[in-house]
Amino acid sequence: MRRLPLALVLLLLLVAGCSSSSPDDDDRPGPDESSTAPGPTPASPSPSPSPSSSSSPKPGGARWQPRPGLAWQWQLTGKLDPTVDVPVYDVDGFNVSKAQVDDLHRRGRKVICYVSTGAWEDFRPDAGRFPKSVLGESNGWKGERWLDVRRTDVLGPLMAKRFDMCREKGFDAVEPDNMDGYDNETGFPLTAPHQLAYNRLIARLAHDRGMAVGLKNDLDQIPELVGDFDFAVNEQCAEFGECDRLTPFVKAGKAVFHVEYKLARGKFCEAARGLRLSSMRKELELGTWREAC
Repeated sequence: MRRLPLALVLLLLLVAGCSSSSPDDDDRPGPDESSTAPGPTPASPSPSPSPSSSSSPKPGGARWQPRPGLAWQWQLTGKLDPTVDVPVYDVDGFNVSKAQVDDLHRRGRKVICYVSTGAWEDFRPDAGRFPKSVLGESNGWKGERWLDVRRTDVLGPLMAKRFDMCREKGFDAVEPDNMDGYDNETGFPLTAPHQLAYNRLIARLAHDRGMAVGLKNDLDQIPELVGDFDFAVNEQCAEFGECDRLTPFVKAGKAVFHVEYKLARGKFCEAARGLRLSSMRKELELGTWREAC
């Protein structure tokens, strides 16, 4: 290619420099204008859903929140009778199938998964997964022994698997039983702080799976735990003159599912209704029979 004279090259460069825009020219895109330069366009931020939004990020949607006064059926033994006309069923998580839970849902029931979290049961299919080091004294029921709830490293994963089972069967909530070992002769030096830490772990495991969870008995720790649990389950508070201790749950708008075994309905139902408890009389084996208040 033919070369241009040096003088002409210098003259062309000078002219080009004078005609170029300076960095301060007014024809730059302003703060409200879109640049035509190539590159990714930042996405507009989406508004965060409010706590009442239907797009809740909780697993399976918002948890069920049972309110005071709901009638219920508690059946842990015998062939399940799905025909009791109540809005809530509490049944054995191992013995009831997903098909039975689905059937109860079709009948308009909410279904609670009963699982023992504080005692070992030799008749459960996962009994062999519990090391002997966490098994304590008998809790008074055949084939059952208290668990060392200090060992959350061992018990946490085991209970998580049980709660996975409840979730996979479609349960709405969990009733964890034997939640007051520290107040019993377990064979371990359990303290109230040990129990609080374990009970809160149990509540988190249920909540992480989108299920509600109830505090079973453990009356002394209700003030500390009412915020962690969605409802309470109680046995015999009327017989022992303790039902008023459950009022923190009712005041928080949370159900208290309550049974008596020995007292006639005339001895406790009026007071239970006054406290807005969900009360009934049952036989100790918790079969189909019930007498509601």
